[in-house]
Amino acid sequence: MHSMEFYILIIALAILAETTYIVIKNHHPSRNNSRKIFVDTSALIDGRILNIARTGFIDSDLIILKSVLRELQLLADSKDNEKRTRARTGLNNVSELERVIEVNTEILDDGEGKKQVDEQLLKYAKKTKGAILTLDYNLIKVAEAEKINVLNINDLALAVRTEFLPGEKIKLKILEKGSNRNQGVGHLPDGTMVVVESASRKIGKVVTVEFIRFHETSAGKMIFAKISK
Repeated sequence: MHSMEFYILIIALAILAETTYIVIKNHHPSRNNSRKIFVDTSALIDGRILNIARTGFIDSDLIILKSVLRELQLLADSKDNEKRTRARTGLNNVSELERVIEVNTEILDDGEGKKQVDEQLLKYAKKTKGAILTLDYNLIKVAEAEKINVLNINDLALAVRTEFLPGEKIKLKILEKGSNRNQGVGHLPDGTMVVVESASRKIGKVVTVEFIRFHETSAGKMIFAKISK
């Protein structure tokens, strides 16, 4: 086969693959009666919703309001480097969610109104008898007060987490100082914070730590540990 013919074949196969994806995505089973889950900025930035969606466990429609996208865009233009990076991650997660075949993701134009994003999420969730997917503590409390169903990924993580026991030892990299002068802080692969006593001088080093106790709330999980001798 000549090089030109091979090149044309590669292009044709690429177009066929993309067309097949579009057809499959557009023929996602209709779920008109499905519950609507409205995803907020914090959940998109966190990103775990992407992995959950790929498992196929979500049988509801994921709805992303344009006001949520606008909020992410504003943060992506922020002068604060951390906010800018997190917001760009959130925008990328939106694009990835739209490509996940296992779940139906829709972008909903909620207008250019002056209402805050949280107000829009509450309004649409209440109107459709849907739910809000968020990690925002204040939004969770307002939604609960208004009898709106809330899905908190931290609650899900707590429910399916691998159990650790006091006395268990692991290798952990100390990343920063804790709130107390002598503490060091590291993180497990799932993002769980580990506060290690007498580890403030171990920043940047990998040490063996022993779990002492655990503190769990809807805002997340925290583990207290000590350096193992």
